[in-house]
Amino acid sequence: MRQNVEVLFAKLDDNAAAPTQGSKSAAGWDLRALEDTIVKKGTSTKIKTGIAVAIPEGWEGQIRSRSSLGAKGMIMPNGVGTIDSDYRGELMVLATWIGEGDHIALQKGERIAQMLIAPVPVTSYREVSIDQLSKTERGKGGFGSSGKF
Repeated sequence: MRQNVEVLFAKLDDNAAAPTQGSKSAAGWDLRALEDTIVKKGTSTKIKTGIAVAIPEGWEGQIRSRSSLGAKGMIMPNGVGTIDSDYRGELMVLATWIGEGDHIALQKGERIAQMLIAPVPVTSYREVSIDQLSKTERGKGGFGSSGKF
């Protein structure tokens, strides 16, 4: 069952655009560039959105790449950006260009990323001995290891 969550937002600049949903069933809300921005190859650039949000406690915002820009070669170097419920600063999208050419030029108002709102469970950690951790078929293999080498 889907829950209703209201996220308040404020425009920090008159030219900022409200988050928009591509369709009623879209998981993410599109974020737009506040200004023309050049993302140069191999460098990370913060793209301004001109908006701040108030995500309710118990929820987080996940900033993700738009697949159309990712297919061209614009990625988020941190994969997914997390917006905590107590953050009130401007939303910015960290982007890196790895595609053809030495840069990508983004236009003011262009959809640059999407934000999903996800629940955050109340979590605690309790230290135990290694023998108290449940065993798995995978075991301790990682970084592409099948655990058989």
